[in-house]
Amino acid sequence: MSGPVLIIGAGLSGAVIARQLAEAGLPVEVIEARDHVAGNCHTARDADTGVLLHVYGPHIFHTGDDAVWEYVNRFAAFEAYRHRVLTTVADRVFSMPINLLTINQFFGRTFRPDEARDFIAAQATPMADPQSFEDQALAMIGPDLYAAFFKGYTEKQWGCSPRDLPASILKRLPVRFTYDDSYFTHPHQGIPKDGYTPMVQAMLDHPNISVSLGAAFNPKDTPKDAHLFWSGPLDGYFGHDRGHLGYRTLDFEHSRLSGNYQGCPVMNYGDADMPYTRITEHKHFAPWESHDKTLTTHEYSRACGVGDIPYYPIRLVEEKAMLAQYVARAEATSGVTFAGRLATYRYLDMDVCIREALDLAGAFLSARKNGTAPPVFSGAPL
Repeated sequence: MSGPVLIIGAGLSGAVIARQLAEAGLPVEVIEARDHVAGNCHTARDADTGVLLHVYGPHIFHTGDDAVWEYVNRFAAFEAYRHRVLTTVADRVFSMPINLLTINQFFGRTFRPDEARDFIAAQATPMADPQSFEDQALAMIGPDLYAAFFKGYTEKQWGCSPRDLPASILKRLPVRFTYDDSYFTHPHQGIPKDGYTPMVQAMLDHPNISVSLGAAFNPKDTPKDAHLFWSGPLDGYFGHDRGHLGYRTLDFEHSRLSGNYQGCPVMNYGDADMPYTRITEHKHFAPWESHDKTLTTHEYSRACGVGDIPYYPIRLVEEKAMLAQYVARAEATSGVTFAGRLATYRYLDMDVCIREALDLAGAFLSARKNGTAPPVFSGAPL
């Protein structure tokens, strides 16, 4: 374990691992297939409007991990930002996630918190152990709120019936019986003032780190004595020879306009007959800036094909069976560690991705010092 270190991918996982190893004195080579760093949190200044574009969709940094918050603030100046989302359903606009205002708006009532809680409990369908997304929704909020806010949106987002999706997808979404409409509740929330890409560039700015952009890498070309950190798709490492793990991908349709288009950063569209899932107006992610023009993005979800950018792992029964095969092969492979969301086939928030990368880099350094085997995965894929 004394040979060179290669890191495939210059997203958050690769950049954090590279920085930690470089600061420990190890020379590191980072190889990135795209022509930019920062992965899917890449931001770029739009030439026409001057607005900072979240190129692969909105990214808001939020965490309850004090150490991770301190870490990212080493590399970027963060501006305070509290994310709020609205949704349009049947030509009406509602506050999301579901909160006391949403409930009172939808039902035309003036419930106090306890009254709303009792009312929703009466609407809900009692279930001991909901298994599907739909069952979980019916058990949480009942049929009316489910049909309005989740059924159509979920069908568009995932391309299948909510009856076929696991309950775990919905369990992480809150229902609040207060007027708190903050999308996230973590104590640390913000967006880098100059965007995420400069932050990742700063992480990679170290004399022990070399970065190659626009460079495809074949795992078969790994030097014999090197250790590889792979942050690409897990199945991609093995050439997809057991099949492709299922993902949803996104298509983006940008418009450049004058003034203020929708008055908020994100407007969801819950109706099934509306082809897009949401519209993002990027300048609202940077309220500390002022722009006469605006940049909007209509977002469409579809099945991920060969050559598409994978966003959301599907993780249904077929994918889990295939995943188990790839995990077993990974665990039997030496000289490689699988890091990040694609390599562990999980949806990861940015702060979790960074925490796992920090822990993984520490474990690798300890293993290198002690002559033991490094971890295979940054987090549990199964």
